[in-house]
Amino acid sequence: QVQLVESGGGLVQAGGSLRLSCEASGRTFSPYGMGWFRQAPGKEREFVASIDSNGKMTPYADFVKGRFTISRDNAENRVYLQMNSLKTDDTAIYYCAAGTRSYSSRFEIDYGYWGQGTQVTVSS
Repeated sequence: QVQLVESGGGLVQAGGSLRLSCEASGRTFSPYGMGWFRQAPGKEREFVASIDSNGKMTPYADFVKGRFTISRDNAENRVYLQMNSLKTDDTAIYYCAAGTRSYSSRFEIDYGYWGQGTQVTVSS
């Protein structure tokens, strides 16, 4: 059974940092791209960051460039999202996703597995 489990969310003040982690189980995801998406209350889910299978291509949404960093540890079957300089607008449920190809992607259609999400709340 394939599972993606996110952790590391919580409540943080604006300007603070959080590190999200996504642990994959049930298969190895090292050959596949991985991504983070988020969904704020009343809004559609949106792309945050992605990483290809070997960690060399890491596209980001414009609104997180310079603040968030995606990384992966293929030996541990994990992907991370380091979030710095958090803003109240970053409040959302953050989802980890596993791709169906080796490349990184901004598009949900390129992802076959999704986690349940972890809540990130940034207070002013």
